[in-house]
Amino acid sequence: MARTNPLQFIQQVRAEVSKVVWPTRREVALTTVMVFIMAALTAVFFALVDLLIRSGLQGILSFFG
Repeated sequence: MARTNPLQFIQQVRAEVSKVVWPTRREVALTTVMVFIMAALTAVFFALVDLLIRSGLQGILSFFG
């Protein structure tokens, strides 16, 4: 593999960075809101599952205990 000098490396990095399509401020805001919504929905889902499992186990243990 051929080695490149630091100047060539910097030029290559700049060329690759110029190809990146950066998100707009609106896209970043919408994505952030969606992440918070999905995290909240996931938290509610697991809280309900936890409540269901806990109630089921308490019922089983009180039946046999």
